[in-house]
Amino acid sequence: MSDTDASPFVVSFAWLADRLAEPGLKIVNASWYLPAQNRDGLAEYEAERIPGAVFFDQDRIVDPASDLPHALPTPEQFARAVGGLGISDTDTIIVYDGPGMFTAPRVWWMFRAFGAAIAYVLNGGFDAWKAQGLPVDTDTPAPPERADFAPSFDAGSVMDLAAMRRTVDDGAFQIADARGPGRFTGEEPEPRPGMRSGHMPGARNVPFSALSDNGKLKPVSELRDILESSGLDLDQPVVTTCGSGVTAAVITLALQSLGHRDTRIYDGSWSEWGARADTPIVSGTD
Repeated sequence: MSDTDASPFVVSFAWLADRLAEPGLKIVNASWYLPAQNRDGLAEYEAERIPGAVFFDQDRIVDPASDLPHALPTPEQFARAVGGLGISDTDTIIVYDGPGMFTAPRVWWMFRAFGAAIAYVLNGGFDAWKAQGLPVDTDTPAPPERADFAPSFDAGSVMDLAAMRRTVDDGAFQIADARGPGRFTGEEPEPRPGMRSGHMPGARNVPFSALSDNGKLKPVSELRDILESSGLDLDQPVVTTCGSGVTAAVITLALQSLGHRDTRIYDGSWSEWGARADTPIVSGTD
């Protein structure tokens, strides 16, 4: 991949390996897994990690007042949590996960939404980092020194249920759904109990897994082809969605890598929409 064809929001293994001890560089392990994956992000982090990394718990850094999984915290809640991880809004922040391009983009998006402008995703993931023999720390993680994170929330980066209802009604935003094709069409059941199957009227299916190869985000030229072939007009606004608002951020990362800025994440995603009895749902490929 040439430099001109790479996303401006990802960094390579070589880039990070050369800067591990650099002041102001903060490394964040954002690994989270579905039950079927049989992996424990926190346990894996405690056993081994990129040197200096802290763990961002996507089940805990949420809005405790919400009954939805991964609900976006308030700016104050986010600032308090990441400040406790030793991260300030002016740091250079590198986010990674285990397999690569799975859950790290969600935390990358959160940092940027809350005002951390210098945030990137590690291209490739920790599994490949280890496989290449790059530095790994297996000592007990040291408690980070608290930092001051001054949040500046971009309310235009997120969409709530009321706005999503309007979007479905008026089509002001295109809808890009990151779930797999089977869940999108309703042919496969949802992993969460009591959830209806299908997709929002007008939604386009852009499986998040189609946007990367071996944990690395595809070149921007390929991303453009994939997004356009899904039926998206890249000159128009897009709202991304998925099961619980996590992998939707992979589409957001791809869109922003192309320079698309009128992009929002529907934070409740299918965990909210599919659990309700009063939201319209389409099944099949229509």
